[in-house]
Amino acid sequence: MQREDLLSYLNWFYSLEVSQVDLYIAQSKKFKGTYESIVFARTAAVEQQHVDKLAAIIRRLGGEPYLLGDVISPLFGGLLGKALSFTGLKKTLQGNITIENKAMSDYVALLKRVGEEFGPELQTVLQHNLVDEDVHTAWFVQRLTDYELLELKD
Repeated sequence: MQREDLLSYLNWFYSLEVSQVDLYIAQSKKFKGTYESIVFARTAAVEQQHVDKLAAIIRRLGGEPYLLGDVISPLFGGLLGKALSFTGLKKTLQGNITIENKAMSDYVALLKRVGEEFGPELQTVLQHNLVDEDVHTAWFVQRLTDYELLELKD
């Protein structure tokens, strides 16, 4: 993989992660006072770690994180987070699962393409981000299942 191609991919992830931070912050505020609010806030904190690590790698490779990621992604993430939140917890969780699944499939695809040529740190960061997205998805799926079971009982 060429360095410029890799930088494009990393900037895609950077933008995605920036929007996820604002998505989960918006959801945390919407569901304030609930356990889900705490989970959304913690998820945002993990996503912020992804943003910081990706930005560092992009710079180490001689690039700069795209301005798009710093400007448009937070707006998009915040708006999407508010929009999903207003549809209720069930739709919010479903939306989050879709977003996390997209992130995971993209991380898997990049991990298959990137070799050791850019150093083990890159693979480690991508693998750790993938694991975090998988954990987020698992929690959202479990909470959605619990929520749907409660709906059936009512």
